[in-house]
Amino acid sequence: MMEQQKNVQLEQQIVHKVEELGAQLLDSIVDMVQIDSTETQAAQDAPFGVGVRDALDAALALADRLGFETVDVDHYMGYAAYRAPGTVDLQGYVGAIGHLDVVPAGTGWRQPPFSGFRQDGVIYSRGVLDNKGPILSCLYALYALKELGLPLRREVRIVFGCDEESGFEDLKYYLTKEQPPVMGFTPDCKYPVVYAERGRAVVEIIVPDHQALFVLMNEYILNANNNGERLGIAFRDEEFGSLEVRNYRMNQTDQGPAIQFSISYPAGCTVNGLLEQLRQTLPNSIVRLVSNFDPVRFEKDCRLVDTLRYTYERVTGQDGTPVTTTGGTYAKLMPNIVPFGPSFPGQKGIGHQPNEWMNEQDILTNAKIYALSLYYLAL
Repeated sequence: MMEQQKNVQLEQQIVHKVEELGAQLLDSIVDMVQIDSTETQAAQDAPFGVGVRDALDAALALADRLGFETVDVDHYMGYAAYRAPGTVDLQGYVGAIGHLDVVPAGTGWRQPPFSGFRQDGVIYSRGVLDNKGPILSCLYALYALKELGLPLRREVRIVFGCDEESGFEDLKYYLTKEQPPVMGFTPDCKYPVVYAERGRAVVEIIVPDHQALFVLMNEYILNANNNGERLGIAFRDEEFGSLEVRNYRMNQTDQGPAIQFSISYPAGCTVNGLLEQLRQTLPNSIVRLVSNFDPVRFEKDCRLVDTLRYTYERVTGQDGTPVTTTGGTYAKLMPNIVPFGPSFPGQKGIGHQPNEWMNEQDILTNAKIYALSLYYLAL
């Protein structure tokens, strides 16, 4: 990060303001996670179901109470916008893009999954980590900047998504109505800053009959590693690690029984190359591409990645060397953004699981990181 941009005294003011807002932030998160925003059947003015629409309404109402301009993009997404004194770039904006929809609660919860249960400095509920807690941390991070009256060159938006868990239809719609940010991040992955995401393809293998399906399952899937070696698509590179095959699902199609799976693949692969190899390995099957998102990669020393590395290191004191991820986020479809937080090193297997949790102190640390990040990106 450029030395002349750093302002240690101002950073301390921003962090202190976030600390002052901490209790208000935590209470807002508890209120939000009590809304069951699992996607359900579309209804009037609720393209992803009534629960998701309720969460979007609640987020925009909160942003309005905090003094932001709010926009509901036809109930597909919504955002809070802030133009600080001194805003001169009236075209581009900096954005933090998260989501309010959640995966189904499932079973195995010690407390009701939408209770906002708090104990020993931890909040438990579906969506507290993925992704309501982090996107509200971004909202309060921007609120801290607004309360301090800091001059910013660009508008800043906190964007609330509604279909991240089920297909990105919300973001596809948003991009037909709004321009993408000039820079930004999605708080829906891990730290340190993620400069590259693998590609993600969903493939369906259709076989002639159930006997062929048994062979496919036994020889190529059940008794195989998840690196795709038996299927002939194993690949590894230094930057991304090994290709992974996962999320198996059996289907019945008009052409015969089938198995569907996802492939998380390094940037050194191409989806066409993977499909061709699968067809060579399974010449008597039909190999069909269901969906694909190409890999996303930024230079480690670009302004966006370098700024987020700096703010992470500044707040935590930990090594912020940029990393890659096997996951998939809004960065697959939204230009100019990278994944950034909220999980710290060593925190795995929390989202999508029973008793999903987030440490209250981690929530506040996230808000501090995001406040410095939005400030520096909007300069």
